[in-house]
Amino acid sequence: MAASRTVEIAIVGAGVVGLATALRLAGEGREVLLIDPNEPGSGASFGNAGTIAEYACMPVGNPAVLRALPKLLLDPDSPFALRWTALFQLAPWLVRFVRQSLPAATRANALALAGLLAEALPAWGEMAQEAGLQDLLRRNGCLYLYRREGDFAAASGGRALRAELGVRQEVLTSQEVAGLEPGLQATHARGLYFPHSMNVADPSLVMRRLFDAAAARGALLVRAEVTSLRADAGGVELGGSDFRVKAKTVVIAAGARSRALAAQAGDSIPLETERGYHLEFLTDAPLLNRPVCPVDLGFYMTPMAGRLRVAGTVELGGHAAPANARRLALLDRGVRQFFPDLGRASSEWLGFRPSLPDSRPVIG
Repeated sequence: MAASRTVEIAIVGAGVVGLATALRLAGEGREVLLIDPNEPGSGASFGNAGTIAEYACMPVGNPAVLRALPKLLLDPDSPFALRWTALFQLAPWLVRFVRQSLPAATRANALALAGLLAEALPAWGEMAQEAGLQDLLRRNGCLYLYRREGDFAAASGGRALRAELGVRQEVLTSQEVAGLEPGLQATHARGLYFPHSMNVADPSLVMRRLFDAAAARGALLVRAEVTSLRADAGGVELGGSDFRVKAKTVVIAAGARSRALAAQAGDSIPLETERGYHLEFLTDAPLLNRPVCPVDLGFYMTPMAGRLRVAGTVELGGHAAPANARRLALLDRGVRQFFPDLGRASSEWLGFRPSLPDSRPVIG
């Protein structure tokens, strides 16, 4: 017999979105129940590049990517790849992605993202005060690297649109890049510096403190997987193996696994799964002063507590298949172009993040 309980607000998913939502609502005195089968913050919120990227208003789908899309998809070593066994499943998403990559759609999506991201840094500042995250936030900006002048020129549309939307960015010469990051050993033609960007020293610890702060304000956690959702006039009933929850309000924050639950709520969301990878390398001292992204390689190198994390690229293909060793090898080869003396990676990771064709979040 499944255990049953009634709550005011149930949040499905204890990643960064679910935890931040729980912290805010519990702080307002609301009754909050987090539901997740795994440890809080142990999915994509753990494995990401750790950037708080207020500059990232350019959607993934844009005219520059659209022009390069055939080459990107056909090259198994490109930073934007797909598992061909999932092509039939991905086809509707890819059609929408192409449409959203046209100039008018790109502009509309960038405008929407810029409006949301303008609140990111002050919101993280407030959350840092509430959850005791100040020692984990780094305010050294973020650096894009362009290793060829042609790549820099091809990104001119994105720079112009970001400038129009008020994003602070500074074009750097190769000498100025070397001044910011003297440890880089690869050549590069240009840099683009985002001075207002922040990053976190340890995403896992950030998630733990967010959960602890929410719990201190009364939020509770149930370790369970929600497999059913049914709404009626009295609220929403959530179900899974051996549990039932009736809530007045439900927040679906289950990341890449949100689509099925949203469909049960009556919302058809064109959500697909980006398979993200990272490698970590132990370091005695930081190799970088800030996150650095070699744009043509499609990953970030982020200095974290006692290690360098190399995270990124996009692989479309769902969450059923095992890790693709080729994608991990791509990260390993790429980082060694900048740090050839790195030892072996101390850890590797595959996680799943939600991806919409227009790069916008689904809210409401």
